[in-house]
Amino acid sequence: MSKVPPVPLIEWRKEFETGIPDVDHEHRELVGLINELPAVLDSSRAGAAMDVLGDINSRIAAHFALEERMMRERGYDEYGEHKRDHDRLLDDMRDLMDDFEEGRWIDRAAFAGRVGEWFSVHFRTRDARLHRRL
Repeated sequence: MSKVPPVPLIEWRKEFETGIPDVDHEHRELVGLINELPAVLDSSRAGAAMDVLGDINSRIAAHFALEERMMRERGYDEYGEHKRDHDRLLDDMRDLMDDFEEGRWIDRAAFAGRVGEWFSVHFRTRDARLHRRL
């Protein structure tokens, strides 16, 4: 009997594209990593899960630095709000990693979904506005 592939947390959609090649490439990579979370969390390989979470966290931080530099260089009018949203996700990612490492998570789908939900909302709101302005 063959296994059914897991449903991705985030389906890539045309509306996520910004027209800025570096940003679009990083968004696609982040979505791919986030979509690996459920399988890794279900694998019972805690080390592999922490590796994926660490990779997501470091790539998110690098991506946010790119976006924030672009916003500063172009005098983006909602820089402060956008940066606070970035900071909130980075804090949430560290909390997620701490929770996972200390065994304080209950439902794997909900755990992985927290990250996927943040990105979906951030893409539709903050990033969509940013990239229309840039």
